[in-house]
Amino acid sequence: MKGDQLPLNGLRDNPRATKLLLLIRDESANVSQLPLPGSVPQIQQNPDRGFVYYYLDRVFYFMKTGYLIDMDGVIYRENHLIPGAVEFIEALQASGTPFLFLTNNSAPTPEDLAVRLKHLGIQGVWARHFYTSALNAADFLSETDPNCSVFVLGEAGLLAALHERKIANDSIRPSYVVVGEGSTTMERLAKAHEFIERGARLLATNPDNWCPVSSEKTRPGAGATAAFLEASSGRRAFYLGKPNGYMFHQARRKLSSLALSEPDNVVMIGDTMETDIRGGFEAGLQSYLVLSGSTQLENVGDYVYQPTRILQTVGELAEEIKTGIPCDRMNSPAFRQGGTAMSKSGQRHQTDILAFHKPRPRPAMTK
Repeated sequence: MKGDQLPLNGLRDNPRATKLLLLIRDESANVSQLPLPGSVPQIQQNPDRGFVYYYLDRVFYFMKTGYLIDMDGVIYRENHLIPGAVEFIEALQASGTPFLFLTNNSAPTPEDLAVRLKHLGIQGVWARHFYTSALNAADFLSETDPNCSVFVLGEAGLLAALHERKIANDSIRPSYVVVGEGSTTMERLAKAHEFIERGARLLATNPDNWCPVSSEKTRPGAGATAAFLEASSGRRAFYLGKPNGYMFHQARRKLSSLALSEPDNVVMIGDTMETDIRGGFEAGLQSYLVLSGSTQLENVGDYVYQPTRILQTVGELAEEIKTGIPCDRMNSPAFRQGGTAMSKSGQRHQTDILAFHKPRPRPAMTK
């Protein structure tokens, strides 16, 4: 059925209908070629709602909702996929729903992450589907101080992102000390400390003090290294990555480029209240918390900001993405049974919230 054969009465004043009619008026497009969950006869069997309105609901659910997706604790944990992750990604791909993986891990490149997902069993995902805190740091510096130089404490993903933005490494008089994930040495920490004392600004790719690796193991994060330099130098770091608004601003821009237009609705999916959910909330996005990672259901109520929905895994979203019918928030199994996520005491994330009020006091040299 061609676009000009659709019933138009009563729809011309509806902006959603206008957008749709412009979309399908192309003579080469017919209804069966668009990413609908069912065949045309099934859609036409809804006389109570009317063909066009039914069609509008489905098309705009697929084409105008985009997803920002955390990785560790949402898609995989260590080298194992979380149940339902494959079905979730396949549903996004089959429906043409735009998505972008958003991670605070600055160590890998987008190409590294694409290969990792392929080995784990997720196909059809490319480097363009990833936005890391390393890319975010490189974007930030190239926009705010494009002629700067940096001394880097980090790994290949951060070095590659800075190189791509033509930001030079400098071991003599850098403008910034940039801290990411990865092992370092006391020698390099001492050099970073010296550069900061000489006036270099301290920039961290993310505020994570530690990151979960498995249900029984964690690893140090960029926030821990930045905290070391804050304590030694008395200077505050500026933390990029989630939940910083600049990370979400850039991620939405990249998501729009993938979708060829700006989605009407963007959802952040993550497993961490302090970064994923807080960042989504402050960016004005819907936020879905999954209990397959580092947050337990009984701890959610401790936070002032709350997720839009709580799910056990992202697999619960696969069916509604396929059908275009969102489920009721209270249908989530999260409200019927507790999660099995790991609990760890201690502050997980650094914060620069006090940086604008007073400098961090430098500890005494001796006890």
